[in-house]
Amino acid sequence: MKFTLSWLKDHLETELSLDVISKILSQIGLEVESITDLSDELGAFKVARIVSSRQHPNADKLRICQVEVEHGKPAIEIICGAENAYEGLLTVFAPIGTLIPETGIKLQRKPVRGVVSNGMLVSSSELRLNHISNHDGIIELSNQHLDKIGQRYIDVEGLNDPVIEIGLTPNRPDCTGVRGIARDLAAAGAGRLKPEPKLGKVEGLFGCPVDIELKLEAEFKDACPIFAGRYVKGVKNGFSPLWMRQRLLAVGVHTHNALVDITNYICIDRGRPLHVYDADKISNSICLRMTEAGEKLLALDGKLYTSDHNMCAITDNSGILAYAGIIGGQASKCTKETNNVFIECAYFDPVITAESGRKKGISSDARYRFERGVDPGFVERGLDLATDMILKFCGGQPSKKRIVGKPPIKCHSINFNPYYVKKLTGLEVPSEECRRILQEVGCKIDGKGGEYRVFVPSWRNDLHGSADLVEEIIRIIGLDYVPSVALPRKHGVVKPVLTIKQKTSRIVRRALASCGLVEAITWSFLPYQQAMHFGGGSSDLELDNPISVDLASMRPSLLPGLLTAAQRNINRGFPNVALFELGHTYFDNTDKGQSLMASGVRFNTAKLAGSGRHWSGNAPLVNIFDVKADFVAVLSSIGIDISRTQITCDTPAWFHPGRSGAIQMGPKLTLGYFGEIHPATLRFLDIKGPAMAFEITLSSLPSKRRNTRSKLPMVTTNLLPIRRDFSFVLDKSVSSNDVVKAIAKSDRSLIRDINVFDVFEGGVLSNSKKSIAIEIIIQPKDTTLTYLEIEAVCSRVIKSVERATGGEIRD
Repeated sequence: MKFTLSWLKDHLETELSLDVISKILSQIGLEVESITDLSDELGAFKVARIVSSRQHPNADKLRICQVEVEHGKPAIEIICGAENAYEGLLTVFAPIGTLIPETGIKLQRKPVRGVVSNGMLVSSSELRLNHISNHDGIIELSNQHLDKIGQRYIDVEGLNDPVIEIGLTPNRPDCTGVRGIARDLAAAGAGRLKPEPKLGKVEGLFGCPVDIELKLEAEFKDACPIFAGRYVKGVKNGFSPLWMRQRLLAVGVHTHNALVDITNYICIDRGRPLHVYDADKISNSICLRMTEAGEKLLALDGKLYTSDHNMCAITDNSGILAYAGIIGGQASKCTKETNNVFIECAYFDPVITAESGRKKGISSDARYRFERGVDPGFVERGLDLATDMILKFCGGQPSKKRIVGKPPIKCHSINFNPYYVKKLTGLEVPSEECRRILQEVGCKIDGKGGEYRVFVPSWRNDLHGSADLVEEIIRIIGLDYVPSVALPRKHGVVKPVLTIKQKTSRIVRRALASCGLVEAITWSFLPYQQAMHFGGGSSDLELDNPISVDLASMRPSLLPGLLTAAQRNINRGFPNVALFELGHTYFDNTDKGQSLMASGVRFNTAKLAGSGRHWSGNAPLVNIFDVKADFVAVLSSIGIDISRTQITCDTPAWFHPGRSGAIQMGPKLTLGYFGEIHPATLRFLDIKGPAMAFEITLSSLPSKRRNTRSKLPMVTTNLLPIRRDFSFVLDKSVSSNDVVKAIAKSDRSLIRDINVFDVFEGGVLSNSKKSIAIEIIIQPKDTTLTYLEIEAVCSRVIKSVERATGGEIRD
């Protein structure tokens, strides 16, 4: 929201400086984002007059001008290349030492083709004022400013008005108008809110010849509760007043003609969008209805729009005249030839307006205000205000106003006790001060003493309860005055406040960071096609109001976001990427359909041991065992014994079928997956592979059974371990994991570790057989094992493998 200081002072009587006003605005929640003061940039440029002009002797396109830069002083010589540098022209002069805004050049006294120039005559483009004048040559000023020679150009042209830009939160539609901002400043003690201006006689003697009809089905009855209009005949549509054009241009609004400028001015001044139709270009009856798919509108922005089904529109016999509350059409726009006009002032539903604008991607000042909720009580007043300004600047004769419907004003009141302020904020605010602030922001109060009734004004749709009133009081007083008070400290050891889920998340984050992965946070939404590819895409998980088309579905997996984030890093010159994320995934709209996941990806040489270049050669590429190690590290960090799990090949389609695995605890509980991402998935995401990844369903992990603060005793021994190797011949269908599990069960007290170190096929073995070589580590505890005791352990190992897998010891 932009406005100028003088515009603000039309509504606020104040003597405060711009700096103080800016500070107060930020204190009351209307944060000042920027202040543009042309005095800082254009203060050195002055009004001057060309006394004489002659051809430069050494250049065909240059002229030597004698320029009067101050009354009563001799003219100075300036070289100028503009075609309009003629004698008697009133223009703008830049003295030596001035910085030209457009070029960034600081003027110096030096000869131009042998003649010294003592300054420069400037164009509007060199001052970055193309929106004011787009003349190809130097600036041409009106001769009415002849007595202003030597004065600052910005003072003469009224450009010395600072422009303030504030950032508005969506809950403050009342401050989309300058008067609403002035009201808040007055409440904060920055001045006095001026009374509403008195209007002239705007109600005509003849009836409005344009009929208004609301044709809305029951489900869209709230699209336009009230529509007001007035016909004005015999207008003369020329330029709007200079002061109005200057203010509109200063805040970035292009000027067109008086009729259009008036509606734009009221839109910013009061936060009340209006529209003016050339009455001779519309039929005698207009209708507000919902559109049919395929209807066309050539809008004021020059674009042809094809309507979707059920967009709110204003129509006549010829078709759509405007999208209600969004943008008007070319066919009925006002031009300099316009003689008769129809003024529209209506209230349009915020949700329907936002949906209609979003469907066509139209952003306008009107939509910005309507979708936040304009004041429904200002419809008739807004119509009268526009009529009054049109009569003043364009003349004409007004008709009686025509109103269809009623404004949707709800008489909302709140029971309020000033004690709530101290209760909720700890700040002592006198009761009279609370009453004053609420009245200053527009509330009406019934009652005295302790509790009283507060009636909320129609322009404040964000005040619903007593807590909102407390927030309003504290906002106006200023958060800087709210004391900082430390929370009371309890004696002794307090009970833990983190849940098991929060503790697990912390442990997992630490474990993955220790593995060399960097945490990333990606969007919880995906394009629909990506969601489908990764097992999602349910209609229940489609967003009704997505940020964009590419973020329309809730994610079924963390991997798409991580993979694309890693590819962005690779594209920027960081090829060795290792990322992880903890977040939720979604499979349906129930509580059980939401899972907490931990996922990670590794690219190129992003290993824990080191990545990138080395004097001995490049580091090796990542493989599935690196991401398996990440998976195991997570399980170990939360106390899950990896030896009690099993690895299967049952992985989702986005993993490579021969280079991936699933870790399970029993046949039904799958903890997650690890391995190489399928090349087809990488092509689908437009990612260069290979890529290794893992997915862990933290929601499925079993919780720790041991619920005690004490740690398990540390078991140590001074006896050396014993190593024995075994080679088993098995069917090819038997996995090494089955053999390892069988060995572990044979003697859990003495066998400390089991390692597979060789797999052999072919040779003397049949095509259906393979040989697996395994090392076991036997750890004595209390006494050294005898030869017979060691042989007994080995015998149990062989028998256990034979029973479990059918394998035989290889000779």
